[in-house]
Amino acid sequence: MELQEKEAVPIFTEVNKDVFLREIYPERRPAVLRGVCLGPCLQKWTVEYLGQRGGDKEVKIHVSTVSQMDFLHKNFAYKTLPFKEFVKRASEKKHTDFFLCEDESYYLRSLGEDVRKSLSQEPADLSKQFADLAEDFHIPQFFETDQFFSSVFRISSCGLQLWTHYDVMDNLLAQVTGTKRVVLYSPQDALHLYLSGDKSEVLDIDSPDLNRFPQFVKAKRYECVLEPGDLLFIPALWFHNTLALQFGVGVNVFWRHLAADSYDRKDPYGNKDPVAATRALQALERALHTLDELPADYKDFYGRRMIQRIQQRTFCDRVSRTNTQDSKTPASRTSTCTKPG
Repeated sequence: MELQEKEAVPIFTEVNKDVFLREIYPERRPAVLRGVCLGPCLQKWTVEYLGQRGGDKEVKIHVSTVSQMDFLHKNFAYKTLPFKEFVKRASEKKHTDFFLCEDESYYLRSLGEDVRKSLSQEPADLSKQFADLAEDFHIPQFFETDQFFSSVFRISSCGLQLWTHYDVMDNLLAQVTGTKRVVLYSPQDALHLYLSGDKSEVLDIDSPDLNRFPQFVKAKRYECVLEPGDLLFIPALWFHNTLALQFGVGVNVFWRHLAADSYDRKDPYGNKDPVAATRALQALERALHTLDELPADYKDFYGRRMIQRIQQRTFCDRVSRTNTQDSKTPASRTSTCTKPG
């Protein structure tokens, strides 16, 4: 969108673990890593090969009649297909077999064991759900083994756009086949994104309804186009929106960069707010209900005092770096935060 300030995501080449941890990771900003070895998947993962190796394994997919998928209003249907049939359909623009219409779009976000039936609610793991394909994909070793959380297949029809959201874990998005546009927004622009939970209500980020979302123009837009073989580092809490420019296959790798007990143990997706953040938001709701006991002018006054207090205690001039890294990463620069007087 022309009204938004825009910046290209920087591209780095010849990146190994040492370079990543020393020069890129401490900055807490998105980065495209080009030339990292992802294994033979770059040559092997054709539609035919994926179908042969994935076979008849059933997968739960999103099916949509529109190009912009909206999780908040569920403008898509959940369906189940054999993996090889899903890949075939996702790679087509017109279908002879379909659920809703002949030009419907398909999207797979692979899951662990059936989270609706499994008590353990396991996160997705390519090596468990797609073992025959996992051997072709080399997970970049940019974090410690015990920090690994999930590896997620993402396969999308051409032209399909996913809603803007954030994740609470750091992740690498590996683009194996096809090209994909990714637009990102800083956590510090959260107030301009009209959030509902972890998702933005602004569905069309290229032509937004500025009557409904006038503050959206204030959010700075970071953008890149991922080519086959590219990795995109998406730091935790950075909002991202993806648009498949071609039929594409990717793998998301998430890892825990906070202490393990900071996360909700019953969250198989890695997108629930940290436990402490959830408690704080719940406490805020209780405080707001308490303010409802006051007349409107008092409620307004003490609400403003609460906002001021929150700003004094929590707002930072730059994204905090020291609080999001454990002892396994290099020391980071100190961020400048506003402290109470």
